[in-house]
Amino acid sequence: MQKKEHNQLWLGLQNDKFDQFWAINKKLMEPGEQGNFKHIPFRCYQGDAPFSQCLVKPVTNEGNPKTLQNLIEEVYPKTPVDELSVLLHGISIPLYTPLQWLSEHLSYPDNFLHIVVNVKS
Repeated sequence: MQKKEHNQLWLGLQNDKFDQFWAINKKLMEPGEQGNFKHIPFRCYQGDAPFSQCLVKPVTNEGNPKTLQNLIEEVYPKTPVDELSVLLHGISIPLYTPLQWLSEHLSYPDNFLHIVVNVKS
């Protein structure tokens, strides 16, 4: 991103000029040549613990789409997924949902998926 675009992005947010912001932000959210993002920006929040984030590709090594379940298994490998409740925007998302789709449709303005993970009681 060029400095001019970075400034336009920031000033658009700062001055409530959302058309200015989205003109640049949409470039950041365009899939690459193979139809996927290089990585899925996300943060997982669980209680008072520090958030978790790492580089996660939207596809497996075999080229299959990764799902929300795959992401949760990578971030919380010691906890069975069926023992966790996963929320985005306050709603429960099916674990079979592709990460690419989630990132394109449910990302916040910072382009991150902010995922709340709780242990079921």
